[in-house]
Amino acid sequence: MHYLQLSSRICMPSCISSQPKTSWTSSTSGNEMRVGHCTKVSRSVNMENLQNEYLFPEIFMREFVHTQKYPHARLIRLGVGNTTEPIPDIITSSMAEHAHALSTVQGYRGYGAEQGHMELRRAIAEKFYNNMGIEGDEVFVSDGAQCDISRLQMLLGSNVTVAVQDPSFPAYIDSTVIAGRAGRFQEETGKYKNIVYLNCRPENNFFPDLSTASRADIIFFCSPNNPTGNAASQQQLKQLVEFAKANGSIIVYDSSYAAYISDDSPRSIYEIPGAREVAIEVSSFSKFAGFTGVRLGWTVVPDELSYANGFPVIKDYNRIVCTCFNGASNIAQAGGLACLSAEGYQVITTVVDYYKENAKIIVDTFRSLGLKVYGGKNAPYIWVHFPGLSSWDVFNEILEKTDIVTIPGKGFGPGGEEYIRVGAFAHRESILEASKRLKTLF
Repeated sequence: MHYLQLSSRICMPSCISSQPKTSWTSSTSGNEMRVGHCTKVSRSVNMENLQNEYLFPEIFMREFVHTQKYPHARLIRLGVGNTTEPIPDIITSSMAEHAHALSTVQGYRGYGAEQGHMELRRAIAEKFYNNMGIEGDEVFVSDGAQCDISRLQMLLGSNVTVAVQDPSFPAYIDSTVIAGRAGRFQEETGKYKNIVYLNCRPENNFFPDLSTASRADIIFFCSPNNPTGNAASQQQLKQLVEFAKANGSIIVYDSSYAAYISDDSPRSIYEIPGAREVAIEVSSFSKFAGFTGVRLGWTVVPDELSYANGFPVIKDYNRIVCTCFNGASNIAQAGGLACLSAEGYQVITTVVDYYKENAKIIVDTFRSLGLKVYGGKNAPYIWVHFPGLSSWDVFNEILEKTDIVTIPGKGFGPGGEEYIRVGAFAHRESILEASKRLKTLF
């Protein structure tokens, strides 16, 4: 069930008389046949192995189709996790001041260090990794966690095996496919042959049974989890670190939603003893500081983390960064530093609390309708169960009848079937209106 139809452009070079080559473009107008020049460059078999479009652009396309069908609909977007509240003035003022300084001889700066300004790297280490042994030179500032996931895929060898939570953020799987490590897609299971899927469902408290899990070189693990909203406990992460140590694996730990944790769940993998020897952590300013458009994140690679031959991983990651990246924007880094000041952090925490209250309203709404609801306490995402129903069907019905955009759970992997993800990123009046519409529908 996809609104995105693939439009075939048939290339018939004059020098080739065999089967026409086909390239694909996104279209809603059906198949379109064209004749034109083709190069002799074959398309990457890894790109051909990707299934459909990337999830979030497809959601945007469905939004677009819906608004074309109902031009007067007042759409409420609770799907793609895009922040909505203004960035506090203390932070934007710092960025504006830095930007204006670039127009002066004294304030102009060109390229900075690829790894990020050391002042910001140290501030990140002190704010988020205090007493965990993380130093500023182990922090690599970037343009966001999703970009860093792809850089880490570039870092890893072509033959490494990969494990992901199921369900999980689709970038972990798609970047693994693009890197050529996934194997063929199996229609009957909805899984790639060479990826280890770690079942994370309510029945196991959204944490995999590691006693039966297959070994993998790289384990992508997100907590608080996107999409389920569940935060792993201290004991669960201790099991994960022990599993990685026993199997000689590296954990890629995504802590992008750590600021939303409301209980004693760990905010970093490095709260677990021994994690420095087995884990890389990626994180972001996007969801806690409203930097979805500003773009700023970081990756921590501890000095102790080594390959099988004893070579430090940090040295290779530094080479990847220096080769593929010219450093995060100076202006964005100025904003990041302002976020981590005492006053800046206090005001952005109030924005996080605003989204957490939104999440509580959504949770209460679905629970009042008798539905099983997960998440929303330690993350800005609510995971709602619709037993026996296709998640795309639920998505379509909610969009069609309430003008509310959610995300179908199957977009996060086969383990997401029968669920939808509902985001808390919206203005309060939109959240309250969505609550009324949902109660009317159900």
